Amino acid sequence: MNRFIIKNIKNKSFNFFNLTVKYSTTGPEHYQAITCGTEDTKNFRIFYEKNSKIISPFHDIPLFYDKNESILNMVVEIPRHSHAKMEINKKELFNPISQDVKKEKLRYINNIYPYYGYIWNYGAFPQTYDDPDHVDQTTGCIGDNDPLDVIEIGTEKQKRGAVIQVKVLGALGLIDEGEADWKVLTVDIKDKLAAELNDIADVESKLPGLLESTRDWFKHYKIPSGKPANNFAQGGRFFDRDFSLQIIQKSYTAWSKLVEQKENTKKISLANSCLNNSNTLNDEMAREKLENIFMNLKKSESKSEKNMSELEKIYYIDRSKY
Repeated sequence: MNRFIIKNIKNKSFNFFNLTVKYSTTGPEHYQAITCGTEDTKNFRIFYEKNSKIISPFHDIPLFYDKNESILNMVVEIPRHSHAKMEINKKELFNPISQDVKKEKLRYINNIYPYYGYIWNYGAFPQTYDDPDHVDQTTGCIGDNDPLDVIEIGTEKQKRGAVIQVKVLGALGLIDEGEADWKVLTVDIKDKLAAELNDIADVESKLPGLLESTRDWFKHYKIPSGKPANNFAQGGRFFDRDFSLQIIQKSYTAWSKLVEQKENTKKISLANSCLNNSNTLNDEMAREKLENIFMNLKKSESKSEKNMSELEKIYYIDRSKY
Protein backbone atom coordinates (compact mmCIF):
# COMPACT_ATOMS: atom_id res chain seq x y z
CA MET A 1 0.00 0.00 0.00
CA ASN A 2 1.36 3.41 -0.93
CA ARG A 3 2.19 5.83 1.84
CA PHE A 4 -0.67 8.17 2.87
CA ILE A 5 -3.25 6.20 0.88
CA ILE A 6 -5.48 6.37 3.96
CA LYS A 7 -5.89 10.07 3.17
CA ASN A 8 -8.19 9.25 0.29
CA ILE A 9 -10.34 6.49 1.73
CA LYS A 10 -13.67 7.43 3.34
CA ASN A 11 -16.77 5.62 4.66
CA LYS A 12 -15.51 2.12 3.96
CA SER A 13 -13.40 -0.70 5.38
CA PHE A 14 -10.04 -1.84 4.11
CA ASN A 15 -7.11 -3.96 5.18
CA PHE A 16 -3.97 -2.11 6.16
CA PHE A 17 -1.17 -4.68 6.47
CA ASN A 18 -3.95 -7.19 7.32
CA LEU A 19 -5.25 -4.95 10.10
CA THR A 20 -8.91 -4.02 9.54
CA VAL A 21 -9.42 -0.25 9.41
CA LYS A 22 -12.91 1.27 9.25
CA TYR A 23 -14.04 4.84 8.62
CA SER A 24 -17.29 6.33 9.91
CA THR A 25 -18.61 9.88 10.07
CA THR A 26 -19.74 11.26 13.42
CA GLY A 27 -21.39 14.56 14.34
CA PRO A 28 -22.31 17.72 12.42
CA GLU A 29 -18.66 18.77 12.26
CA HIS A 30 -17.98 15.60 10.23
CA TYR A 31 -15.37 14.12 12.50
CA GLN A 32 -14.17 10.90 10.93
CA ALA A 33 -13.61 7.98 13.31
CA ILE A 34 -10.84 5.65 12.12
CA THR A 35 -11.37 2.32 13.87
CA CYS A 36 -8.54 -0.18 13.62
CA GLY A 37 -7.95 -3.56 15.15
CA THR A 38 -10.45 -5.92 16.77
CA GLU A 39 -12.73 -4.96 19.63
CA ASP A 40 -11.97 -6.53 23.01
CA THR A 41 -8.26 -6.85 22.21
CA LYS A 42 -5.33 -4.75 23.35
CA ASN A 43 -4.72 -3.51 19.79
CA PHE A 44 -8.15 -1.93 19.26
CA ARG A 45 -8.02 1.84 18.63
CA ILE A 46 -10.26 4.66 17.44
CA PHE A 47 -8.37 7.54 15.83
CA TYR A 48 -9.93 10.68 14.38
CA GLU A 49 -9.63 12.98 11.42
CA LYS A 50 -11.45 16.10 10.25
CA ASN A 51 -11.25 17.67 6.81
CA SER A 52 -8.77 14.93 5.81
CA LYS A 53 -6.45 15.89 8.67
CA ILE A 54 -5.47 13.52 11.49
CA ILE A 55 -6.51 15.03 14.82
CA SER A 56 -6.36 14.27 18.53
CA PRO A 57 -9.73 13.94 20.30
CA PHE A 58 -7.98 15.19 23.45
CA HIS A 59 -6.38 18.32 21.97
CA ASP A 60 -7.89 19.18 18.58
CA ILE A 61 -11.66 18.82 19.05
CA PRO A 62 -12.84 22.11 20.59
CA LEU A 63 -14.39 22.01 24.03
CA PHE A 64 -17.15 24.40 22.95
CA TYR A 65 -19.39 23.76 19.98
CA ASP A 66 -21.25 27.01 20.69
CA LYS A 67 -19.69 29.00 23.53
CA ASN A 68 -22.42 31.65 23.62
CA GLU A 69 -25.05 28.97 24.23
CA SER A 70 -22.73 26.84 26.41
CA ILE A 71 -23.08 23.86 24.05
CA LEU A 72 -20.08 21.55 24.41
CA ASN A 73 -18.57 18.71 22.42
CA MET A 74 -18.49 15.29 24.06
CA VAL A 75 -16.41 12.33 22.90
CA VAL A 76 -18.42 9.15 23.58
CA GLU A 77 -16.11 6.47 24.91
CA ILE A 78 -18.65 4.04 26.38
CA PRO A 79 -22.23 3.57 25.10
CA ARG A 80 -24.99 2.86 27.60
CA HIS A 81 -25.30 -0.79 28.76
CA SER A 82 -21.82 -1.74 27.59
CA HIS A 83 -19.02 -3.02 29.84
CA ALA A 84 -15.63 -2.34 28.22
CA LYS A 85 -13.81 0.50 30.01
CA MET A 86 -12.77 2.61 27.04
CA GLU A 87 -10.99 5.94 27.34
CA ILE A 88 -9.00 8.56 25.49
CA ASN A 89 -5.45 7.26 25.67
CA LYS A 90 -3.35 10.11 27.06
CA LYS A 91 0.02 8.51 26.45
CA GLU A 92 -0.29 7.39 22.82
CA LEU A 93 0.28 9.62 19.82
CA PHE A 94 -2.92 11.45 18.80
CA ASN A 95 -4.66 10.04 21.88
CA PRO A 96 -6.88 7.35 20.31
CA ILE A 97 -9.69 5.72 22.26
CA SER A 98 -8.52 2.36 23.60
CA GLN A 99 -9.57 -0.07 26.30
CA ASP A 100 -8.08 0.46 29.73
CA VAL A 101 -5.64 -2.22 30.89
CA LYS A 102 -5.07 -3.21 34.53
CA LYS A 103 -2.58 -5.89 35.53
CA GLU A 104 -2.06 -6.85 31.87
CA LYS A 105 -5.79 -7.52 31.38
CA LEU A 106 -8.43 -5.48 29.57
CA ARG A 107 -10.76 -3.79 31.99
CA TYR A 108 -14.51 -4.47 32.08
CA ILE A 109 -16.98 -3.26 34.69
CA ASN A 110 -19.29 -5.66 36.52
CA ASN A 111 -23.07 -5.61 36.73
CA ILE A 112 -24.20 -4.55 40.19
CA TYR A 113 -27.86 -5.22 40.86
CA PRO A 114 -30.15 -3.74 39.59
CA TYR A 115 -27.96 -2.22 36.85
CA TYR A 116 -26.55 -3.60 33.60
CA GLY A 117 -23.21 -2.17 32.49
CA TYR A 118 -22.93 1.60 32.33
CA ILE A 119 -26.34 3.14 32.95
CA TRP A 120 -25.79 6.19 30.70
CA ASN A 121 -23.59 7.13 27.77
CA TYR A 122 -20.16 7.94 29.16
CA GLY A 123 -17.20 9.84 27.78
CA ALA A 124 -15.02 12.92 28.09
CA PHE A 125 -14.87 16.60 27.28
CA PRO A 126 -12.05 17.39 24.82
CA GLN A 127 -9.57 20.10 25.80
CA THR A 128 -10.02 19.46 29.53
CA TYR A 129 -7.62 18.07 32.12
CA ASP A 130 -7.83 17.38 35.86
CA ASP A 131 -4.37 18.34 37.07
CA PRO A 132 -2.87 16.02 39.73
CA ASP A 133 -0.60 18.88 40.81
CA HIS A 134 -3.67 20.89 41.81
CA VAL A 135 -5.92 20.30 44.83
CA ASP A 136 -9.60 20.65 43.99
CA GLN A 137 -11.20 22.92 46.59
CA THR A 138 -14.58 21.21 46.70
CA THR A 139 -13.38 17.62 47.08
CA GLY A 140 -10.10 18.43 48.84
CA CYS A 141 -8.33 15.99 46.50
CA ILE A 142 -5.85 16.22 43.66
CA GLY A 143 -7.02 15.82 40.05
CA ASP A 144 -7.07 12.36 38.51
CA ASN A 145 -4.73 13.17 35.58
CA ASP A 146 -7.48 12.63 32.97
CA PRO A 147 -9.82 14.62 30.76
CA LEU A 148 -13.05 15.62 32.51
CA ASP A 149 -15.64 12.82 32.55
CA VAL A 150 -19.10 13.28 31.04
CA ILE A 151 -22.39 11.43 31.51
CA GLU A 152 -25.01 11.82 28.77
CA ILE A 153 -28.43 10.92 30.14
CA GLY A 154 -30.66 11.17 27.06
CA THR A 155 -32.99 8.51 25.70
CA GLU A 156 -30.72 7.24 22.91
CA LYS A 157 -27.79 4.85 23.11
CA GLN A 158 -24.85 6.67 21.53
CA LYS A 159 -22.20 5.06 19.33
CA ARG A 160 -18.71 4.44 20.64
CA GLY A 161 -16.41 7.10 19.22
CA ALA A 162 -19.22 9.53 18.37
CA VAL A 163 -18.66 13.25 18.86
CA ILE A 164 -21.94 14.72 20.06
CA GLN A 165 -23.09 18.14 21.22
CA VAL A 166 -24.42 18.41 24.75
CA LYS A 167 -25.68 20.93 27.25
CA VAL A 168 -24.54 20.84 30.86
CA LEU A 169 -27.04 20.05 33.61
CA GLY A 170 -25.00 19.45 36.76
CA ALA A 171 -22.13 17.54 38.32
CA LEU A 172 -21.27 14.96 40.98
CA GLY A 173 -18.00 15.23 42.89
CA LEU A 174 -16.74 11.64 43.00
CA ILE A 175 -13.68 10.86 45.11
CA ASP A 176 -12.05 7.82 43.54
CA GLU A 177 -9.13 6.31 45.47
CA GLY A 178 -8.22 9.71 46.89
CA GLU A 179 -8.50 11.65 43.62
CA ALA A 180 -11.08 14.18 42.45
CA ASP A 181 -13.02 12.58 39.61
CA TRP A 182 -15.85 14.93 38.66
CA LYS A 183 -18.75 13.53 36.65
CA VAL A 184 -20.59 16.16 34.61
CA LEU A 185 -24.21 15.36 33.71
CA THR A 186 -25.33 16.42 30.24
CA VAL A 187 -27.96 15.76 27.61
CA ASP A 188 -27.53 15.52 23.84
CA ILE A 189 -29.04 18.67 22.32
CA LYS A 190 -30.81 16.47 19.73
CA ASP A 191 -32.48 14.27 22.34
CA LYS A 192 -36.23 14.55 22.75
CA LEU A 193 -35.70 15.41 26.44
CA ALA A 194 -33.26 18.25 25.77
CA ALA A 195 -35.85 21.05 25.74
CA GLU A 196 -37.12 19.96 29.17
CA LEU A 197 -33.73 19.61 30.86
CA ASN A 198 -31.78 22.79 31.63
CA ASP A 199 -30.44 22.32 35.17
CA ILE A 200 -29.97 19.63 37.79
CA ALA A 201 -33.40 20.28 39.36
CA ASP A 202 -35.01 19.40 36.02
CA VAL A 203 -33.31 16.00 36.07
CA GLU A 204 -34.81 15.19 39.45
CA SER A 205 -38.30 16.30 38.44
CA LYS A 206 -38.39 14.89 34.90
CA LEU A 207 -36.32 11.74 35.46
CA PRO A 208 -37.10 10.70 39.04
CA GLY A 209 -34.64 8.21 40.47
CA LEU A 210 -31.86 8.80 37.95
CA LEU A 211 -29.71 10.95 40.23
CA GLU A 212 -30.00 8.51 43.13
CA SER A 213 -29.16 5.60 40.81
CA THR A 214 -26.17 7.51 39.44
CA ARG A 215 -24.80 8.15 42.92
CA ASP A 216 -25.45 4.54 43.94
CA TRP A 217 -23.74 3.17 40.83
CA PHE A 218 -20.59 5.25 41.26
CA LYS A 219 -20.35 4.41 44.95
CA HIS A 220 -20.53 0.65 44.51
CA TYR A 221 -19.43 -0.34 40.99
CA LYS A 222 -15.86 -1.26 41.93
CA ILE A 223 -16.78 -3.46 44.89
CA PRO A 224 -17.06 -6.72 42.87
CA SER A 225 -13.42 -6.25 41.78
CA GLY A 226 -12.25 -6.01 45.39
CA LYS A 227 -12.03 -2.22 45.63
CA PRO A 228 -13.62 -0.17 48.45
CA ALA A 229 -16.74 1.91 47.97
CA ASN A 230 -16.15 5.38 46.54
CA ASN A 231 -16.89 8.62 48.37
CA PHE A 232 -18.27 11.97 47.25
CA ALA A 233 -17.82 15.66 47.88
CA GLN A 234 -20.39 17.14 50.25
CA GLY A 235 -22.13 13.86 50.92
CA GLY A 236 -22.95 13.10 47.30
CA ARG A 237 -24.65 16.37 46.51
CA PHE A 238 -25.42 17.05 42.85
CA PHE A 239 -24.17 20.51 41.92
CA ASP A 240 -26.09 22.79 39.58
CA ARG A 241 -25.32 23.89 36.03
CA ASP A 242 -23.54 27.14 36.91
CA PHE A 243 -21.19 25.41 39.34
CA SER A 244 -20.55 22.67 36.78
CA LEU A 245 -19.57 25.21 34.12
CA GLN A 246 -17.02 26.59 36.59
CA ILE A 247 -15.55 23.09 37.05
CA ILE A 248 -15.33 22.76 33.27
CA GLN A 249 -13.63 26.13 32.92
CA LYS A 250 -11.01 25.21 35.53
CA SER A 251 -10.35 21.95 33.72
CA TYR A 252 -10.04 23.80 30.40
CA THR A 253 -7.53 26.23 31.95
CA ALA A 254 -5.47 23.29 33.26
CA TRP A 255 -5.48 21.72 29.78
CA SER A 256 -4.41 25.04 28.21
CA LYS A 257 -1.36 25.11 30.47
CA LEU A 258 -0.61 21.45 29.81
CA VAL A 259 -0.49 21.72 26.00
CA GLU A 260 1.92 24.63 26.07
CA GLN A 261 4.58 22.43 27.63
CA LYS A 262 7.26 21.13 25.28
CA GLU A 263 7.42 17.97 27.37
CA ASN A 264 5.86 16.77 30.59
CA THR A 265 6.77 14.42 33.40
CA LYS A 266 3.41 12.63 33.19
CA LYS A 267 4.21 11.12 29.76
CA ILE A 268 1.08 12.61 28.18
CA SER A 269 1.21 12.86 24.40
CA LEU A 270 0.66 16.49 23.41
CA ALA A 271 0.86 15.86 19.65
CA ASN A 272 -1.83 17.77 17.78
CA SER A 273 -2.72 19.08 14.34
CA CYS A 274 -4.57 22.33 15.05
CA LEU A 275 -3.04 24.22 17.99
CA ASN A 276 -0.06 25.72 16.13
CA ASN A 277 2.35 25.20 19.00
CA SER A 278 5.60 23.31 19.50
CA ASN A 279 3.74 19.97 19.56
CA THR A 280 1.80 20.50 16.31
CA LEU A 281 2.56 18.04 13.50
CA ASN A 282 1.88 18.71 9.84
CA ASP A 283 -0.47 16.29 8.14
CA GLU A 284 2.21 14.46 6.16
CA MET A 285 4.19 13.72 9.31
CA ALA A 286 1.01 12.79 11.18
CA ARG A 287 -0.02 10.24 8.54
CA GLU A 288 3.42 8.73 8.39
CA LYS A 289 3.38 8.24 12.14
CA LEU A 290 -0.15 6.82 11.99
CA GLU A 291 0.87 4.24 9.42
CA ASN A 292 3.71 3.17 11.71
CA ILE A 293 1.22 2.86 14.54
CA PHE A 294 -1.01 0.64 12.38
CA MET A 295 1.92 -1.62 11.60
CA ASN A 296 2.90 -1.90 15.27
CA LEU A 297 -0.70 -2.68 16.23
CA LYS A 298 -0.73 -5.47 13.66
CA LYS A 299 2.44 -6.96 15.15
CA SER A 300 0.86 -7.00 18.60
CA GLU A 301 -2.52 -8.35 17.48
CA SER A 302 -4.08 -10.56 20.15
CA LYS A 303 -7.17 -12.64 20.82
CA SER A 304 -10.41 -11.31 22.25
CA GLU A 305 -10.45 -11.14 26.05
CA LYS A 306 -14.23 -10.74 26.28
CA ASN A 307 -15.79 -13.25 28.66
CA MET A 308 -19.55 -13.12 28.13
CA SER A 309 -20.36 -15.41 31.06
CA GLU A 310 -18.58 -12.99 33.39
CA LEU A 311 -20.10 -9.90 31.78
CA GLU A 312 -23.61 -11.33 32.19
CA LYS A 313 -23.08 -12.12 35.87
CA ILE A 314 -24.97 -10.03 38.44
CA TYR A 315 -23.35 -8.97 41.72
CA TYR A 316 -25.59 -8.27 44.69
CA ILE A 317 -24.18 -5.59 46.99
CA ASP A 318 -25.22 -5.27 50.63
CA ARG A 319 -25.53 -1.47 50.73
CA SER A 320 -25.83 -1.48 54.52
CA LYS A 321 -22.11 -2.27 54.76
CA TYR A 322 -21.12 0.84 52.86
